[in-house]
Amino acid sequence: MQIPGMATDILYAAAAIVGGDAMLTGEFTAPYCADKRGRYSGNALAVVFPSDTQQVAKIVRLCVANRIAIVPQGGNTSLCGGSVPLTEGRQIVLNLSRMKRIRTVDSVNYTMTVEAGCTLANVREAAEQNNRLFPLELTATLDYCEIGGNLSTNAGGNGVLRYGNARDLVLGLEVVLPDGRIWNGLRSLRKDNSGYDLKHLFIGAEGTLGIITAAVLKLFPRPQSSATACVAITDPEIAVRLLAHIRAICGDTLSAFEIISRSSLDIVLRHIPGTTEPFAKRYDYYLLVQSNDVLQRPLDDALRSAIQSFGADIPEFAVTTDADAAENWWKLRKNISDAQKRDGVSIKHDVSVPVSRVAEFIACADTAMHSAYPGVRIVAFGHMGDGNIHYNVSMPDAEQNKAFIAQQEGAVNRLVYQVVRELGGSISAEHGLGQLKRETIRAYKDPLELELMRSIKQTLDPQGLMNPGKVL
Repeated sequence: MQIPGMATDILYAAAAIVGGDAMLTGEFTAPYCADKRGRYSGNALAVVFPSDTQQVAKIVRLCVANRIAIVPQGGNTSLCGGSVPLTEGRQIVLNLSRMKRIRTVDSVNYTMTVEAGCTLANVREAAEQNNRLFPLELTATLDYCEIGGNLSTNAGGNGVLRYGNARDLVLGLEVVLPDGRIWNGLRSLRKDNSGYDLKHLFIGAEGTLGIITAAVLKLFPRPQSSATACVAITDPEIAVRLLAHIRAICGDTLSAFEIISRSSLDIVLRHIPGTTEPFAKRYDYYLLVQSNDVLQRPLDDALRSAIQSFGADIPEFAVTTDADAAENWWKLRKNISDAQKRDGVSIKHDVSVPVSRVAEFIACADTAMHSAYPGVRIVAFGHMGDGNIHYNVSMPDAEQNKAFIAQQEGAVNRLVYQVVRELGGSISAEHGLGQLKRETIRAYKDPLELELMRSIKQTLDPQGLMNPGKVL
């Protein structure tokens, strides 16, 4: 590490805390100052890599004493600019990637205590080695995203239908507060009715209220049997009714229910090698339905029977218990975002509505888009089972699309978000607000909610140094 001449003694003090080899300055900070999508980039006095909670606390106290803002960062896979510094102001990026210890695994209590820098892949592997399951699944970033960031953004993923969001998978937290004090809330209790449940202040707060340094996570029995169905449908309204039908028959064995539009599939087939049409005939929409059980028993018959008993609205479907065949279907879903990136820029929306109104959202948003922008391409896909749809808008022609996005992004957002509002939904389902929706949320959040959020922020972080410019 070389500290530039313009730096003050503050950076030397930071280096003394974490070690000279655990701090970057100057041009070496660049990879940590830009977001995954390349939309946001900022400047940092330094990037520091603490190795334990005490070092995190010392860095925070140093920053507070010198009025330097702190940007907590994990794997830096945020899609909303939440984990990178702003372009202005004095800021230090506090990257937790060195804090990657699995502290304990309690198989009897079905819990594990992990540090914030553990990647999601390592957490899932550690659970599996103890014959347990940690069900949070973010396929696109599994090897890179870290638990601290997963919790700070209340990550979702494919398993929310059965297991819930990241918030639902936590029993306790360890947090460094904005003044440098350490709150040890690492309790592994499933019942604790002794006051405010403080951990929920920090989960989903995107590092604006404190820095999550460790967590007690819930574990589950590992599934021993699985069945996957690929279902062709002509309209999302059919999917809404089919989901309710399958849940009534298969109960909690139903673990995933994903929807893929024709346009989504076409982009994947065009850009991702080794992908093929699920059926000989092309359809408007496809569903991927997964059923898991901890018992070793065939699930394909039950899933097949549930779909068959639904009626004539299903033109074609297939069910398999073969892992490779199922993975070929899941490849179509998991690669949509990557394929879209290769195909060009789009105006992206991560929204949620009540599950019963997903089809209504797609229909109304489609009508609004096609009416306002003839020829527009809509890529709709996502977590039908929990009401979270990724609704992305672009023009098929690259040059036309460039001008479309530059001129119409705000108007497109307003049209989509208006539909979301009318259906009682949220403009941010699982990606968070970050910088991307910090201003937009004011128009769609109840003023009293925003007032309460600001009050909490002011109480915990009166100097406004914890991840400034994000969320609020």
